[in-house]
Amino acid sequence: MSSPRKSQWKTFQRFAENLVFNGAPRLVRTVQNSQTVLRELQQAVKITANVIAAVAPPPPDAPVTGRPVTSGSLPTAQRARKLVYAPSLDGRADPGEIVWTWVVYEDDPTRGKDRPVLVVGRDRSVLLGLMVSSQERHAADPDWVGIGSGPWDYEGRQSWVRLDRVLDVPEEGIRREGAILDREIFDVVAARLRADYSWR
Repeated sequence: MSSPRKSQWKTFQRFAENLVFNGAPRLVRTVQNSQTVLRELQQAVKITANVIAAVAPPPPDAPVTGRPVTSGSLPTAQRARKLVYAPSLDGRADPGEIVWTWVVYEDDPTRGKDRPVLVVGRDRSVLLGLMVSSQERHAADPDWVGIGSGPWDYEGRQSWVRLDRVLDVPEEGIRREGAILDREIFDVVAARLRADYSWR
């Protein structure tokens, strides 16, 4: 005669086997065919995608639609001209002012950056500008000259001006006037342009 404990075990074993081999597949089929479960899964996927999109980094900046962008540049010697220091924060950019404009990347013209540019001249409605950067690696680069810090950089970092390329900045593409560069610092930039790139 079998003990009651053994018969309970056998009963449990049969129940478990029935659940694993018959009940579980039936449950999976039911879940797969259930519209309610399908809708809930779709909603969970949608919510997850929205959460991921909310924490994903924003796409690269894009220029304001309709505003011209700074996309052309030439070697500085090809733009040589007389330098005049004439800043005046009157709404029109003048040599000696640092302005903000959208500058297209040289290596990827589909992208760019809103950045400060030192105005050094004018060619009708196109301003001639030198790129300003606060990246310290430019300190040792002979194609860049230090201009110190100023209101063009909100963090007050040291900045450098690139001398070997002149940007063609459409005047309508200027987002704002940033600051007037001190005369002494402008003269340092001008001296390098005269000595190294035949400006007058």
